[in-house]
Amino acid sequence: QVQLVESGGGLVHAGASLTLSCAAGRTSSNNGVGWFRQAPGREREFVAAINWNGGDKLYADSVKDRFTISRDRYKNTVTLQMNSLKPDDTAVYYCAAALRASASSNQAAYRCWGQGTQVTVAP
Repeated sequence: QVQLVESGGGLVHAGASLTLSCAAGRTSSNNGVGWFRQAPGREREFVAAINWNGGDKLYADSVKDRFTISRDRYKNTVTLQMNSLKPDDTAVYYCAAALRASASSNQAAYRCWGQGTQVTVAP
């Protein structure tokens, strides 16, 4: 069973940056990894995803040009660099390991999920 652990969340003001990290475990080194988020009263939504070797990345339109996903396969970590944060980015952020090596924006493509880390962006 793959265990994923997110870290790096916190409280910041609009315009600030945060870096989220996902410790994905060695067994997920050949799998795609995605970041998703869920705001209060809303459904969980796709944020970004990366394929097994980092060569393919997907982003939600709402975060494109502000967020960057990357991975270190040797350290088994996936990082989400978030710049120019907005109050609308406030949510619990989850990382997930995909069933396959490719990146996907579809939640059904993911088999294991972390517990999440809270990101709060104040005006």
